[in-house]
Amino acid sequence: MRYSPLLTDLYELTMLAGYLEEGMTEQHATFDLFFRTNPYEGGYAIFAGLAPALEYLENLRFTPEELVYLTTLGLFTPRFIEFLRDFRFRGRVTAPPEGTVVFAGEPILSVEGSLAEAQFVETGLLTIINYQTLVATKAARMVHAAAGGTVVEFGLRRAHGPNGGLSCARAATVGGVRGSSNVLAGMEYGIPVRGTQAHSWVMAFPDELTSFRAYASAFPDSTILLVDTWDTLGSGVPHAITVARELRERGNELQGIRIDSGDLVYLSRQARTMLDDAGFPGVRIVGSNDLDEYLIDSMKNEGSRIDIYGVGTRLAVCSGPGGGALGGVYKLTELEGRPTLKRSEDPAKSTLPGRKEVRRGMSADGRFLQDVICTPGEEPAPGDTVYDPYNPLRQVALPAGIRWSRLGKTVMEDGVRCGGEESLEVMADRSHREVALLPEGCERLTNPHRYKVSVSKRLQALREELLAQINNQTTIHRDGQDKQE
Repeated sequence: MRYSPLLTDLYELTMLAGYLEEGMTEQHATFDLFFRTNPYEGGYAIFAGLAPALEYLENLRFTPEELVYLTTLGLFTPRFIEFLRDFRFRGRVTAPPEGTVVFAGEPILSVEGSLAEAQFVETGLLTIINYQTLVATKAARMVHAAAGGTVVEFGLRRAHGPNGGLSCARAATVGGVRGSSNVLAGMEYGIPVRGTQAHSWVMAFPDELTSFRAYASAFPDSTILLVDTWDTLGSGVPHAITVARELRERGNELQGIRIDSGDLVYLSRQARTMLDDAGFPGVRIVGSNDLDEYLIDSMKNEGSRIDIYGVGTRLAVCSGPGGGALGGVYKLTELEGRPTLKRSEDPAKSTLPGRKEVRRGMSADGRFLQDVICTPGEEPAPGDTVYDPYNPLRQVALPAGIRWSRLGKTVMEDGVRCGGEESLEVMADRSHREVALLPEGCERLTNPHRYKVSVSKRLQALREELLAQINNQTTIHRDGQDKQE
């Protein structure tokens, strides 16, 4: 899929034009993409959207029609339009693989290149990474709540437009969802497509049993029947059992029933008993109707017998506490080899300077213990002091016995992707595995355990040095104003 370079905020173009006028376009810059708080008030996030982001970067170029449109705005000089004609992304990108568990405050993607190219791609990267990471995290939370049950994505009709529906299906798969109703997503990404029928199918026939028989005749090897159009237990399930017997007589088996309304816990338990008593223990029960991780978790705790959860609206729109938007940001951290820092009255909005690496500490059995944001090449060692990114007064010494790995790697060099692209199944397996490796309590849906993300001693020293310089410059400026007054 081609993402037009005009899929951007206007200020990216005005800044780019300004850099050209100031002769700054070729200055070497580094930007970090990160988010400030974990989504859904949770304990982690699942990184997603990297492959589409790299595709965007690799194919970034302005068409003649796009350049004509920019000319009509009356904002840009002919020199700038000519500059855009040959504009490409030729930089380096560092990131962990998709499906990796990541946390607030640490860079999940770093971009190095000329100031022009690294700055311009800000909006494009954020719109891809923010949404897909948010969806993948929501999906992972649902899969965890399902505790062995299968989760299928049904969100296309409630997604934020066609492209949102396609991105949702992809990212949900990264988060561990094992199928989608979205047929285009099946073609584009190889996602298994799933679906049954709507209530209108049942209502289009003279009676419920006739509609079930017609569907079973059309799809004898994949029949799943929607049993709640009129009376789930009074007619829907009994009629499904009748059709199951008829299918068996013809050498086929009923695959499942779907319940889309009512008390899903009670109805699934009663339906399970009825199906088992009739000799159909292999018929699976699909539950749908505005499900999210909280409802799935509650239903499991109450003894639900649902095997497959169809999730739609609340996944596609990322609803729930702390949902709606990831809040990822993209900040300049180094220019021409000089570390840069944004200082804010709000400590949560301050940035970490310079190029960085994230080191993940693990126990002997491979469980995650804590992450440390370091300067390049820095290796955490036992006894080293590390600092809370938002409150440097909170500091601890690293214990012995931790194994360290580097979280990210170079995934694009000179504007070209490095290595082959992983399958979504590999990414889904990674997210499932890594959530299971989190410290106990991090995966809780409410009041999760806070995973430790720290700043290394060397990086903290660099931040304090730059803050001191900024404070000194501010003091000189204020003193100068006082004298003029």
